[in-house]
Amino acid sequence: MKIGILQCGELPDELAAAHGRYGAMMRRLLPPGRDATLHDVTTGVMPASPTDCDAWMLTGSAAGVYDELPWIAPLREFLRAARGPTKLVGICFGHQIMAEAFGGHVVKSPKGWGIGLHRYEVRMAAPWMVDAAPIHIPASHQDQVVEAPPGARVTIASDFTPFAGLDYGDAISFQCHPEFTPEFCVDLLQSRRALYGAGTDAAVASLAAPNDSARMAHWIARFLEG
Repeated sequence: MKIGILQCGELPDELAAAHGRYGAMMRRLLPPGRDATLHDVTTGVMPASPTDCDAWMLTGSAAGVYDELPWIAPLREFLRAARGPTKLVGICFGHQIMAEAFGGHVVKSPKGWGIGLHRYEVRMAAPWMVDAAPIHIPASHQDQVVEAPPGARVTIASDFTPFAGLDYGDAISFQCHPEFTPEFCVDLLQSRRALYGAGTDAAVASLAAPNDSARMAHWIARFLEG
C-alpha cells in the first residue's frame, strides 16, 4: 500500500526541532513497516493525482477550515476527488476539512479550547476497532465539527466534542491527536500558555495519566490494511 501524508500546517521552529514536524508525527500512526510520501499542501500544490497513493492521511494545523487561505479550497476539491478511489484518514484539522469537504460544518466553538488528555466514549464499534472501551487521547483544538456530513457515523464522542470521530466507510477521522506524545503536548501547552489561559496547568497535569494513542494507531492501521 502506498500512503501519502498531506501536511496541513507547520509548527514553530523550536517545537519542530525538539519533536519533529506534523508529517513526521503522522508516520507514528502507520502500520509497522510502512512508510509514506509527504506533501506540504500549504504550498498550494496538491499531489498530481488523487490516485497517486492508495491512502492519504491529513495532519493537524493552526489554520481553520473557514480561513481564506489559498490552499484550503484546492484541498477540499482534492479530498472530494480522492474519496472512493483511495482511503482517507484525518486528524484534527484533517478531521475538520474532511467534514467540510463532504457536507458537514465546522465552527470555532464557543466552548473554548479542548486541551490535555480527553476521554471519549465509543458510540459505534466500527469493524476496524478492537473493542468498545472508552479511549483517552491528547487533544488541542478550539474548532469543532458541529454537523456531520450525510452518511457519516459518529465513532467516538464526549460531552465537549460530540463529533470527535467520524466513519464514512471509505474514510475515517478523529478530532484528537493520537500522533502527539505527552512530552510534545506539555511543551506545546507551555508555549501557548497565554493563549490557553487558566486551564493550562490542569491540562499539563492530565497528560501524566496513561493514554490510548497506541490503541488508536492500531485502529488506524486496521482501517488502512482492512
